[in-house]
Amino acid sequence: MRKLTQLFFVAAALMASPAFAEMKVAVLDYQMALLESDAAKRYSVDAEKKFGPQLNKLKTLEGDAKKIQDRLVKDGEKMQQAERERLELEFKQKARDFQFQSKELNESKAVADRDMLQQLKPKLDKAVEEVIKSGNYDLVLERGAVVDVKPQFDITRKVIERMNQLR
Repeated sequence: MRKLTQLFFVAAALMASPAFAEMKVAVLDYQMALLESDAAKRYSVDAEKKFGPQLNKLKTLEGDAKKIQDRLVKDGEKMQQAERERLELEFKQKARDFQFQSKELNESKAVADRDMLQQLKPKLDKAVEEVIKSGNYDLVLERGAVVDVKPQFDITRKVIERMNQLR
């Protein structure tokens, strides 16, 4: 909240100055520029292929656990104690397996995401720098810090296009 207040006062001070009328201002959605790039879209498809089997395995495990739970709720009182205990134990095991595999998948995905960000960040930074230079902008604000902006001041698409051109 403090940063937002500071940003507001800086923006207000800039707008109050006569030089502001001559300033060229733009807005950039940095995250959108990254996620909408061709490289990020390719990564998303590759990640889906890479992590899809693990995700399907998790869904199957979750479905199996749900069936056991439903059976215990529906028929639990009619079952013999040994059968009910066996199902409860099986349910607990599936729940533990689900938690373990889910955690493992999340960690693997997080590592892959970080690697992708490390690879794409320099390209994104270069694209941003080139668009700012070519547009001769004096001030570029992060989209999250702006309440509303006219489309002609948003350079996000230009950055995405430039990033897609970089190899």
